[in-house]
Amino acid sequence: MGPSLPSLLHRPGGPGRRRALRAAVATAAVLGLLLWWLLPLGGDGHQDGKVVFATGVRSGVYAEYGRLLREGLARDEPGLDVRLHPSEGSVDNLRKVTAGRADFAIAAADSVATYRRDRLPGWQRLRAVARLYDDYVQLVVLRDSPVRRAADLRGLRVGVGEDGSGVQLITRRLLSAAGLDFDDDVTAVRKGLNSLPELLRDREIDAFFWSGGLPTEAVERLADRARIKLVPLGGLLGALHAQGELSRYYRAAVMPPDAYPTVQRDTAVPTLAVANLLVTTEQEDPRLTESVTSTVIRDRDRIGRVVHAAQRVDLRTAVFTDPLELHEGAARYYRQEKP
Repeated sequence: MGPSLPSLLHRPGGPGRRRALRAAVATAAVLGLLLWWLLPLGGDGHQDGKVVFATGVRSGVYAEYGRLLREGLARDEPGLDVRLHPSEGSVDNLRKVTAGRADFAIAAADSVATYRRDRLPGWQRLRAVARLYDDYVQLVVLRDSPVRRAADLRGLRVGVGEDGSGVQLITRRLLSAAGLDFDDDVTAVRKGLNSLPELLRDREIDAFFWSGGLPTEAVERLADRARIKLVPLGGLLGALHAQGELSRYYRAAVMPPDAYPTVQRDTAVPTLAVANLLVTTEQEDPRLTESVTSTVIRDRDRIGRVVHAAQRVDLRTAVFTDPLELHEGAARYYRQEKP
C-alpha cells in the first residue's frame, strides 16, 4: 500500500510541492462535492419502504390531492408503500410531520408561518418540497340567509373548523378583520367539513367557513341537497393585511363562475386565497424527496383534471415556498429541471 495523503503532505520536497499537493486535495474535495450534487443519488434511483402523507379531512381537497399523488407515486416508485393519514388540517399536519408520524404533509403557508412564529415543536426542521395549489376561503350560508358580508355573522352560529385546523386559524383573522370577536361575537362551532354541511342544511348552524381548493367535494354535495350561496370576502383584504406580518400570505382572489355552477349561477365571487405547501423535514431522505418532487410536477395535469387549481403547479411556481426553504432533494430536482 502506498503512502497516505497526510504523509505525502509532510514529506520533504519543498514548499512548492506541498502547495501543489494541497491544491490537488482541495480540488478533489470540490470535485467530489460537485459530483454528489450533479450525479444521480445512488442505485437505480427507485425507492422502497413505507412513506406516510398527512392530508386532511376525508371530504376535503387535501385528501383528494393525496389520493391522486399516491397513484402517481405507485407508477413512478412501485416499491414504495404510500400511506395516507387523514388529519384536522394544516396545523395538525405540521405537528404530525415534525413528530415523525408523517414523512410529508400538506399545509397552508399562513399556518406554516404561524407555526414557525410560535416556535412550536420541530419548527426549525421544516422544509418545503413544492408550492402546490391555492386554497380559496369560502363562507357558505343558505340562500335565504340575511348574511351578505362577514360582519353580518354577529350573534350567529358559525362553523369555524376544528381546533388545529388552518380553517380555524384564518377564520379567527377574518372575523377580526370584519370587526368581530371570535369568542364573544359569534357562537363558534368547532367542527370540520365532515359535519358542517349537514349542520347547515339542517339549520343547526347559520354559516360555516372553509378554506380549500376548488371545487371542494363536500360543498358540491351540499349544493345538490340544499339551496346555498357563497358570501364575498374580498373586501376584508386590507383589514386583514393590517393585522401584521403573518397576514401577508393572503391575496385577493376570485372563485370563477364554474367552481360551483349551480350555486354561483354565472357569477364570480371575490374572496381570499392562500398557497398550500408540500412540506417535510430536513431529515427526510434526499433521494425520496427528489422523487416525490418529480411526481408532483409530472402529474400536475393529471391531478389538475380533478383538483383544478393543481394545473398551476409547475417549475416556475413550485419553488416559491415562502416561509420555508427547499429541502435539499427538492432543490436538486429543480436545479436539474430548469424551466
